[in-house]
Amino acid sequence: MRIIRAAEHRVMPWKNGGGTTTEIAVSPAGASMENFDWRVSMAHVGQDGPFSSFPGIDRTLSVLSGSGIRLAFDSETVTLDRSSPPFFFAADRAVDGLLTAGPIDDLNVMSRRGRWSHAVERLAGPTEHRVAAERGLLLLVAPEGGWSVDGEALAAGDSALVEGPAEIACAATAAVAALYAIRLAPAA
Repeated sequence: MRIIRAAEHRVMPWKNGGGTTTEIAVSPAGASMENFDWRVSMAHVGQDGPFSSFPGIDRTLSVLSGSGIRLAFDSETVTLDRSSPPFFFAADRAVDGLLTAGPIDDLNVMSRRGRWSHAVERLAGPTEHRVAAERGLLLLVAPEGGWSVDGEALAAGDSALVEGPAEIACAATAAVAALYAIRLAPAA
């Protein structure tokens, strides 16, 4: 297991120049926004606007803080808040983000279609969870801290990266803390 501390994250501009993103992990290491296989990041969204288009990429969005965001697609609108399950969509679909009541912070997980796939699950404390990954990688992201992963404390913004197959014990040290379990697997 490798612990990725918040201090190791890389802050960079959004692809469309509308803000900044905090990169937690990317593959291959050092990949750009155009050539990654998968990427996990957090972003602060302070105003309404279009999402960057990522051709050939699948994306999952989770709201970490703030009231929420409406995603306006061509023929549908989806509203997300902190209690919403992680929302999966094709990142090459045109979408505008409309804040519901002020800024938010979000978690973005992206994988290159046909090369990698991903699934995101939000876990809540204070219960202990056992999280398994059959193959590929398991990335556990603790945006607010308050978690112990196989005995290793995660502070705010820290993550744990584990190669599968694996089963990890995750225990919340704070009742309201959320932990995001991200399973990344190479295409079969």
